[in-house]
Formats: sequence, C-alpha cells, structure tokens
Amino acid sequence: MPGDPLQPVLGGPLPFDATANEIETRAEFDLHLAGKSLTGLVILGLRLDLDPPALADVDVHGALFVGCRLENDDVEIDLIRRGAHLIPPFDARPYPTHPATLYTPEDLSYGFAADGFAGMYDTQVYDHFVAHGGAAPDIREAIAQRLHDAGIDNALGKALAAWVQARGREGAVGIMGGHAAPRGSAAYRMAATLSWRLAAAGRLVVTGGGPGVMEAANLGAYFSTRPATELDAAIGMLAAAPHFADHDPYTAAAVAVRAAYPAPPAPVTDVAGRLLHGGLALPTWLYGHEPANLFAGQIGKYFSNAVREDSILRLCRGGIVFAPGWAGTVQEIFQAATKTFYQTDGPSGAFVFLGVDHWRQLPVEELLRPLLAKSPHGDQSNLVVVTDSLDEAMAALSTGSGDVHTPPVGHG
Repeated sequence: MPGDPLQPVLGGPLPFDATANEIETRAEFDLHLAGKSLTGLVILGLRLDLDPPALADVDVHGALFVGCRLENDDVEIDLIRRGAHLIPPFDARPYPTHPATLYTPEDLSYGFAADGFAGMYDTQVYDHFVAHGGAAPDIREAIAQRLHDAGIDNALGKALAAWVQARGREGAVGIMGGHAAPRGSAAYRMAATLSWRLAAAGRLVVTGGGPGVMEAANLGAYFSTRPATELDAAIGMLAAAPHFADHDPYTAAAVAVRAAYPAPPAPVTDVAGRLLHGGLALPTWLYGHEPANLFAGQIGKYFSNAVREDSILRLCRGGIVFAPGWAGTVQEIFQAATKTFYQTDGPSGAFVFLGVDHWRQLPVEELLRPLLAKSPHGDQSNLVVVTDSLDEAMAALSTGSGDVHTPPVGHG
C-alpha cells in the first residue's frame, strides 16, 4: 500500500517482465533461481524475507539487489562476499525507491475516498518532499529520490517500447500550456478537443501532468473512444470545480467523471492499452501543491523537474502544441527550440501555437522563426504554426511527424 516503500501500488501486481536483465516479480526471480544463476541481473524491490529463497548455491556474481528486503544480515553479508551488490531499501519513505512501473491515476489518488486530498498518496509524498528540503534535500533523501526517478526513467522506456510495438512509431505529440486555465474555459475546451482528435487518430498525447491545459489534454485523450458529446458533458461536470486551488472539490470532480465514464478495463501488463485511454503525463512533486491530473493513462511522476522537463520534450518528436500560457510555457518553447535547432533527438514535428490573440502578446514567433531558420540542419522556420483553427493544427501535426522516441530500458 502507499506509505510502505516495499509494497508500492504502481498499477497493482507487477507484471512478469521480459526485460532481459531485470527481475521485478518473485515468479521471475524463482525462474532464474531454478537455473542457479543471478549473475549480472538487477533484482528490484522484492520481499525476499518472505518465504526466503535458498541462495547459498546460486551464482550471484555481479547481481545487483536494489531495494530488496533479505532474510537477515548474514544473508546480506554472504551475498556481498560472493560478488553481489546491495542497495538496501530506504525505510520511512512514503514512495518506492525503485518503482518498476509507471503510476496510474488510482495510485496517485489512493486514500482520497477515505481521507480527502490531504490523505491521498500523491499528497503524502509531496508533504514528505517539502519536509525534507524540497528541491534541496539532504544527501540521504537525495539518493532515495534519485533512485525513484531512475526507476521511473526505466519504466517510461518500457512503456514507450510497448506503445511502439502495439501502435507503431508515429510521433508522440506534446500538449503544453497554462496550469491555471479554469476547467470549462475556451483554452481548456480547445486543448481537450484537439487531444480527443489526436488520440482518436492514433497519436500518443504527452503532457506535463498538471492542471489546466495539461489536464484538458489528458481528458481529451481519455475520451478518445467516446463521442464528443460525452467529452463535452464531462467538461461540464468538471467545470463545477474550475480552480485547482480548491483541492478537495477539484479532485472529487475528477474522480466523479472517471466513475461516470470509466476507462475500458486493461490489465497492468497492457501498458499500450492504458496509454491509449488518457495518454502519458510526466508531472513533478516540485509542483506537488497542484492536484494530481487523474486522466492520464500512465503517469511518470518525478522529483526532479529538470529531468521531467527534458523527458517531455525529448519524447514529443511528432510535434508540440503550445496552448496559451506564460512563463513556464515560454520556457518550454525555447527548450524545445534548442532540441529542434540541433536535432538533439532527431527531426522534429510542428510547433503549433493555439490562440492567435494570446501569442500576439508575446514575441515568441518573431524570435523563433529567425532562430530555427539558422539551424545547422537547414531552415526549420516552417515548423512554426500560429492558429485558432483545430483543423489547421491537426494538418500541421500530421505532416513530417518524427518517430516516438524510445529510450533504452534495462539500465536499472
């Protein structure tokens, strides 16, 4: 359950994982144990103090036990003497130090029904984060957080590989924009409708996992197999609690919409199916005062905002939509432009700016076009599209889409 780092929720029972060098379930561990060798494998977060395995005659040279609980100190000492490496679990932390899968909305909202916003898993982790220094934690907390984020990185790579295998390599599309856009506002509805169309067309919608435009985008993807009338009805339900600062009613409205319009059941092993209904969200506990976005199919929540920002922009090679936003959105625009300018992660899709009036207030287009025109990979200023038309946005995002970027997995 949440709060026990040895029993993380993370989507329910962990799947049997075919990743060659990682062991994430007891069943998988026992399979390797029967072969009398754990050489070079990474064993993640297992309770090996329960029904303790016989390890004395097993080759453990180069095996890495991360966050595992072993029977006693003698077993730990014996494993180290025979060439294994141990990173023990970090006690008294409300999050797993090496998650093996991405989060789900059910994971982050766990506890809300009983104890409200203050008692849900997501809030408990945020409170712990703040109490231990926030963005400047002590060394023990920093190590635990880095291990957690490395696990999310690893799980993200697997999730994207599963998406590519099931759905193909057509590019993921990022939806960026203001976190303060009220539910039901024009910007919120525009982002939701565009994402509904993109996801229905088979595109992977990626957001920063926050409220406002980001929630709208994941909401649109969540409803991608339903008619537009149901999406509109859901926005109407959410608009009764428009502002994220009202934590409890805001979260309750999202829970109510999910109950009224449940996603099709998908086993935890069907990562691509989960992504199909809601897309991907990559939020951060740096902004943990914002309620969790409960409409993404899979959620890679990070402690490090810098890692999270880079991951979002690295993945969105099929184009990025910038809905109205201010400082944070403008920062993301030029972070993305740097990657496109140098083609750091390969060719880029369109930069679609939704809301002509808003983007006239900021000289983004005037700065971006001459910059991208000077790219060492050729003039890329044609990627910039400023529009109020969802049809024009869809057309731009359907042209020259890059592949889904699948980072390597199994780096433990």
